[in-house]
Amino acid sequence: MQAPMLVLKNNSKRESGRKVQLSNIKAAKTISDIIRTCLGPKAMLKMLMDPMGGIVMTNDGNAILREIQVQHPAAKSMIEISRTQDEEVGDGTTSVIILAGELLKVAEPFLVENMHPTVIIAAYRQALEDAVDMMRNDVAKSVDVNNRDEMIKIIKSSLGTKFMKGWNDLACGIALDAVKCVNIDDKGGYKEIDIKRYAKVEKVPGGSIEMSEILDGVMFNKDVTHTGMKRRIENPRIVMLDCNLEYKKGESQTNMEFMQETDFRRILQLEENYIKEICDDIIALKPDLVLTEKGVSDLAQHFLLKAGISAIRRLRKSDMNRVARAVGGQIVHRTEELKESDVGTECGLFEIKKFGDEYFTFLTKCKNPKACTILLRGASKDVLMEVERNLQDAMNVARNVMLDPYLVPGGGAVEAALAHRLNEKSKAIQGVGQWPYRALAEALKIIPKTLMQNCGVNTIRTMTNLTAKHATSGSTWGVDGETGNIVDMEEFGVWDTLQVKSQVLKTAIETAILLLRIDDIVSGVKKQSDIEAEKMAGKFQPAPQEPAEE
Repeated sequence: MQAPMLVLKNNSKRESGRKVQLSNIKAAKTISDIIRTCLGPKAMLKMLMDPMGGIVMTNDGNAILREIQVQHPAAKSMIEISRTQDEEVGDGTTSVIILAGELLKVAEPFLVENMHPTVIIAAYRQALEDAVDMMRNDVAKSVDVNNRDEMIKIIKSSLGTKFMKGWNDLACGIALDAVKCVNIDDKGGYKEIDIKRYAKVEKVPGGSIEMSEILDGVMFNKDVTHTGMKRRIENPRIVMLDCNLEYKKGESQTNMEFMQETDFRRILQLEENYIKEICDDIIALKPDLVLTEKGVSDLAQHFLLKAGISAIRRLRKSDMNRVARAVGGQIVHRTEELKESDVGTECGLFEIKKFGDEYFTFLTKCKNPKACTILLRGASKDVLMEVERNLQDAMNVARNVMLDPYLVPGGGAVEAALAHRLNEKSKAIQGVGQWPYRALAEALKIIPKTLMQNCGVNTIRTMTNLTAKHATSGSTWGVDGETGNIVDMEEFGVWDTLQVKSQVLKTAIETAILLLRIDDIVSGVKKQSDIEAEKMAGKFQPAPQEPAEE
């Protein structure tokens, strides 16, 4: 008898075939079950402790899964899709996980019956193409981006499932104004809505949520460098620099040798003259306010104070870019190059306010700001964090509608409509592929089903009613997330953006396809150095090898 041949190192573990596929499906189902209760207006919150001891309270799918530590590779890829969804369209992070988990669950019986994964995958691919087509051509309707009431309705349906729903009007107004503010639409066809960079959310604990507002300009957490400088200026002329207003130090270590004491005085004099020169360059433009990303020395403060100029130092690069877009003007790298066109003149009011122990600089009443700051007030840090997450979702919804102005009915209506249409279409498909195709159509119903479960109504009876409605009278019937009743979303006024829904479908189905293709997992490959260390500590036991027979 021959000795067993070892190809893999004996410290690695391998699983293959059916066992892997079923364990992947189980892991995906577990992840989707964690956040199933977080869908819809009656969603529960999850409270998570991070390793540092901080707490997170949220019902945002992405925020929850970000904090969960998992070991199974399939569960890790499920968490990854929620992050992709968040980065791509900013909403639908919970739906995508629930749907992906359900798609894998309905594939399980086919695998058990020895249907080849590629047959299931081909059916899923076909269903995805058909679903995206049907959604855009049959179910979606266009929307007028300039109609404020319409836009607020859309954002409301996104916020209806979140913590902020008690302050719906306030939050929707803030989100819409912020997105309109940062929207750049050139005549040349270039369109940019960069919320992340130019719509900053500034959280200030204290006060109540009603005190939150969007500023027609920017604010940041800084005070003037000298107590004698003005803290309120109307129509200020603003100079923005990213150079030091202090003596330049050598890049590397610098040594000086003095032969006589007058040399030392001369050096000090040169330093003073250099600072006076750069201050004179600035004063020549007669600004009221100087902002710099670097430091301002005491001597420079003295010269600027004498000229009646306020100075603020050490601004972040991102804050400076926002200021430049809000007040006009350019950020200048050397004071010698300053010219009149670099001065920002579009700001109506500069003032410094104090909240608690902190000073905040406000540059408001800007004429045509292309950047803005959202000031959030609230009872505690945890509340503010959740409000900020909700606002980000709302702003993303507004951005999606502006970029792609199509809507689909919310409240599970679009999923039920697609399920009905795909079911009908599956009857025309030849061969064994029609069964996974039909299973995908059934899986889509998990979204309205989950909404019903979270309301606490009889799921089977309500789901049957919903299916009957879609079979007989149009595709806008969905679930009222508050009561669990079946309502017409056209009248009820709950709409989702087409971009979010199609991204949910694409991401969920493609992830299910990806996980179904895996038939082998090799894990636990340790580095040789780690094994040596364990051997030294006496922890490592190599796998027993059978003695070779002669």
